[in-house]
Amino acid sequence: METAAALHFFFPDRDIRSLWPLGKGNINETLQVVLSDGTSWVLQRLHPGVFADAGAIMANVRLVTRHLDREQSGSIRFFRLGTSPCGEDRFVDLEGCSWRILSFIEGSRTLEQVENAEQAQSIGHLLGRFHRLTAPLVPEQLADPLPGFHITPLYLERYDAQVQKSPMMDARERHCAALVERMRPLAAVLENARDRLSQGVIHGDPKVANFLFDHASNKAVSLVDLDTVKPGLLLHDLGDCLRSCCNPLGEGHGDTGVIAFVPELFTALMEGYIDQAGALLAPGDRELLVQSAAVISFELGLRFFTDHLAGDQYFKVEWPGQNLHRADIQLQLCGSILEQEERLKQDLRALLA
Repeated sequence: METAAALHFFFPDRDIRSLWPLGKGNINETLQVVLSDGTSWVLQRLHPGVFADAGAIMANVRLVTRHLDREQSGSIRFFRLGTSPCGEDRFVDLEGCSWRILSFIEGSRTLEQVENAEQAQSIGHLLGRFHRLTAPLVPEQLADPLPGFHITPLYLERYDAQVQKSPMMDARERHCAALVERMRPLAAVLENARDRLSQGVIHGDPKVANFLFDHASNKAVSLVDLDTVKPGLLLHDLGDCLRSCCNPLGEGHGDTGVIAFVPELFTALMEGYIDQAGALLAPGDRELLVQSAAVISFELGLRFFTDHLAGDQYFKVEWPGQNLHRADIQLQLCGSILEQEERLKQDLRALLA
């Protein structure tokens, strides 16, 4: 019923040809709307339990998309916010949930995981371009949609508090808890170096699935899901992008024991990024870039594990134990990064030379 109300708000006098779920996001509800004239839009509901201030999020998205709309060119296409016939870009339903419509990027496709170095390089190129294009914006103009997001020590504190409330009983939980204890020192790495690291407007969630690719090639053509756009460290974005893109088995693989961070994908992604935004990286960024991927993998593992222990209140799950499985994958990935840290640093130095 609420979906129907949102459709009526944005398309009061239009016939809807079809309505389909779009993507596999863990947070928002996203639908593709096809009108009777063949025009497509994306209808999206902001998750009410995640984004407490939907108005601030919409203000951020409005600011960034308008700026990008003036800057984009060629094959890179960032989405635009659509409006109702009255010019409003946000609908609030009777349950207090916020809805919006976004322009549909035609001829594009999503990936669940990176399949080759060409795709990784293109992702790095587009993320670098996003950072370079948004660099003129004053970060303080943006609200912080998720206070504490990417402050890894806070996630560790929440995990520790949840463990006290939810004693772990089975072997899988004990396995993940042991990995957390081994990796615990990572939590403060970026926070302790914050004064040496570059800050700016960051995407906040540049995982593989948030890049759109040309339907017929390995070229990334858009970066979507700007709800987490905020002031932050460039290494938060780079670390998150690397941990997602350099795991070709993806985040849902059945065997967590074979999860590995692939150096060749790391090199390709960073080659693309440096081509566009290498000048934005300060010495501190370059020093801690490899570790940032481990930090964000650890952080996400903590978030999945904590949510599992709390009864799956945040991330969508399709089966019992899915968040525990997700946590295991991220913690295994973190371990793989740390095992290869020296090689990855050497590869990065060669790219930056």
